Amino acid sequence: MLIRVTTQTKQSINTMGYAIFVAFTLLAFASFVLASDPSPLQDFCVAINETTDGVFVNGKFCKDPKLATANDFFFSGLHMLGNTSNQLSSAVTPTNVAQIPGLNTLGISLARVDFAPYAIAFSGLSSQNPGVITIANSVFGSNPPISDDVLAKAFQLDKNVVDNLQAKFWMDIA
Repeated sequence: MLIRVTTQTKQSINTMGYAIFVAFTLLAFASFVLASDPSPLQDFCVAINETTDGVFVNGKFCKDPKLATANDFFFSGLHMLGNTSNQLSSAVTPTNVAQIPGLNTLGISLARVDFAPYAIAFSGLSSQNPGVITIANSVFGSNPPISDDVLAKAFQLDKNVVDNLQAKFWMDIA
């Protein structure tokens, strides 16, 4: 059986194809989703060590917001030079929820890093209680040790240099 294709049939097929294309396009645009973090339950949660009448939020108990003071959001130790007379010739002064109770639930902290003899750096961190990892300790002082052949190849060092670095006492700054 032969089907006769006319100009009208071609136009109907083109119109139907166009309609399907428009429908898929609209579906594609309709499927975009906007997402954001929910608003915090409260504007701030000053951390306290007392467990009586406190609300437990983000690992700390919260002080009654009516009892919050300016001192809950203040730290005066960032102007002081850290002791850099150690193996790394540096010192870190952390400023997190332990030093500024008002930072609780805000997910931020600050650190002052002193490098001997006079360099100073400040770092803003997007964590309420960040940790510290010293790369030299992690690489050359790991337990069990990383193969000196691997380290020599990775850092393009002589194997004796790697052995020397692995033999040094690595300071635990945690």
